[in-house]
Amino acid sequence: MANPLQSVVDVRREELPVALPMALVFFLVITSFWVLKPLKKSLFIGYYSALGDWFGLSGSQAELVAKVLNMVVAAVAVTVFTALSNRFVRERLVTVFASFFIAGYMAFAVLLPSSFAAETLKQGGLDGTVWAFYLFGDLFSTLMVASFFAFLNDSVTSEAAKRLYGLVGFGGVLGGAVGSTTVRGLIKSLSPSAWMIVLTVIAVMIIALALFVGRQLARDGATSEIEEAPSPPPPAPDEKREGGNPAFEGFRLVLRSRYLLSIVAIVGLYELVSTIMDFQFSATIEHYLDGEAIGAQFTTVYAITNWTAMLVQLFLTSFVMKRLGVGVALLVLPVAALLGSTAFLALPILWVGSLLNTADNAFSYSINQSAKEALYVPTTREEKYKAKAFIDMFVQRFAKALAVGLSLGMTLVFTDFSGVRWLSLFSAVILVGWIFAVRYAGQRFAEYEASKAS
Repeated sequence: MANPLQSVVDVRREELPVALPMALVFFLVITSFWVLKPLKKSLFIGYYSALGDWFGLSGSQAELVAKVLNMVVAAVAVTVFTALSNRFVRERLVTVFASFFIAGYMAFAVLLPSSFAAETLKQGGLDGTVWAFYLFGDLFSTLMVASFFAFLNDSVTSEAAKRLYGLVGFGGVLGGAVGSTTVRGLIKSLSPSAWMIVLTVIAVMIIALALFVGRQLARDGATSEIEEAPSPPPPAPDEKREGGNPAFEGFRLVLRSRYLLSIVAIVGLYELVSTIMDFQFSATIEHYLDGEAIGAQFTTVYAITNWTAMLVQLFLTSFVMKRLGVGVALLVLPVAALLGSTAFLALPILWVGSLLNTADNAFSYSINQSAKEALYVPTTREEKYKAKAFIDMFVQRFAKALAVGLSLGMTLVFTDFSGVRWLSLFSAVILVGWIFAVRYAGQRFAEYEASKAS
């Protein structure tokens, strides 16, 4: 009898010692992300909701300013990531960043308030901690996800990626479901300091598993396809890495490749749409709810989103990538975003606005994540680390900053909640360019596969 889960677990026996631990590492990374995300968002929105405003801005508007600051943080992060990738690759890079976040968790275990209850937050005096924790939470997704996928993409071939990324991605979406559901159930029971201790334990497990995978790859050598991805030949003299600021190394690599530029367009245009939809989501909850109901709605929606993502990853991702190709898989998210934005434009009520998060992230963290990461497999090792770091850190944050400006401008023109719905019109325009970029990247990836097969 055929294995009904073969589209997800299509892994050869010799690949299991690497594929399963990598899926578990991604599970732990995304679990941590989905613990941090509702905590940082609930603290930020709840704090300024309790105090009334921040220099005349609502909590959701102040969050947009925080996203602009994230671009500054990302500029520093891409410099550090690129510099470290000159010395550390694969599991060593993951270990370095996981250790950094362990130090951060221990610091915030002391700095965070005793609870996120409104009566605690109304006491004020936490502005610095609130902003620092929000930026720290965003930095986690920037560095840990980037270093994990640099490790993975540096260890597989394009053929193996289409089979194995379903399993690895399933580990991630399962982590999202577990993380968001756990926070939803325990957010009122565990103190913020206790959450930081939980995250510290998870980070130690990430380090242990990454080191285990590194040893497996070193021991097995090229005995299975997962380790057969060849390192690129040394560059020609005129292609050797130029000196200067490490932050610009990835930028130079991107400018030399139309293929990488198409990935820039996919990532940047997605971030524009996603930031607009996330603002609409936050503004809707802030408009209709207050107090502890804000945190409850966030955690409920995140749980729905992540369980939906798990189902998409389980039954759709590998099937579409293997049968229809990476290009088709990359089209699923923009179609879902278009449907969600259209629904909110027509009916801007609490649950339609809330499910904008599901229309975005349920597909972003599942099929789109796996397909987008597969695009990097045909690139050189230098491009996997440096160009990808530039795209995933700086381009993402720069696009977010553009979307923040657009969202803030609209809310200043339309001073009541009714104006938020019209941002969906801008999303629809951006989606057209996104789809064109997807078609180009998908065609190039298919050409690469065809050349390898021949």
